[in-house]
Amino acid sequence: MTAIPQGRTRRAALLSALCALVVTGLTGCSSEDPDAGTNGLGKLPADQIQRKTVGAAESADAVRLAGNVVTSGRTYTLDMRLKADGGVGSVTAEGATFRLLRIDEQLFLMADADFWSNGDADAAATAKLDGKYVKVPEGDPSYKKFSGFTDLDVLLEGLLTLHGKVETDGRHEQSGTRTIRITGDGGSGGTLDVSLEGTPYPLRLVRGGGAGTLTFSSWGENFTLEEPKKDETVDYGKQLPTS
Repeated sequence: MTAIPQGRTRRAALLSALCALVVTGLTGCSSEDPDAGTNGLGKLPADQIQRKTVGAAESADAVRLAGNVVTSGRTYTLDMRLKADGGVGSVTAEGATFRLLRIDEQLFLMADADFWSNGDADAAATAKLDGKYVKVPEGDPSYKKFSGFTDLDVLLEGLLTLHGKVETDGRHEQSGTRTIRITGDGGSGGTLDVSLEGTPYPLRLVRGGGAGTLTFSSWGENFTLEEPKKDETVDYGKQLPTS
């Protein structure tokens, strides 16, 4: 039996130890392909990843988004399901939570009596609005503001934007799904986690400047929008009470 030179044994042991330390498998120690089983997005430059994920989002028929958005000094906490012809869900701002439902051009808002009261309003009148869907007139100043929370195209156009130079920032995971992360200006311009599995949908957005964090799910999953029943609705007329 031929003896194995001691130097060769040491080299083999050292190589084995080095390979064990390589977690990502990016050296010749492992033949594992990090893109195996993915949609191949991880091989692309950041600008192409951004274009593909925005394109995927824009082509989707529906989505659920949840998290918070900071705008004009106010923080809005959202949990909305959206599709082309409307949306439904809740919004919380300044301690008040209200529910929104839009079906085509019809917009309904549900809140408690405190939401409607401004201290001078008739308590009996605002009590009638408590827990009821109030139809928001299209000519009311609140219509455009509230309907924006239910508009799929408006929200995605305003949210899926990274500012500054876009670069990749490694592979991550969001709710059990492998992602590739892209950043704007090293993160100060926002970060976006994009699915590496199936369609390259955006799954998590951290907006630049501390302007909020949102998660996206249920891409393309249709849902039913139902108009409130008559006994659940109050038609307040041409203008909502000032809150």
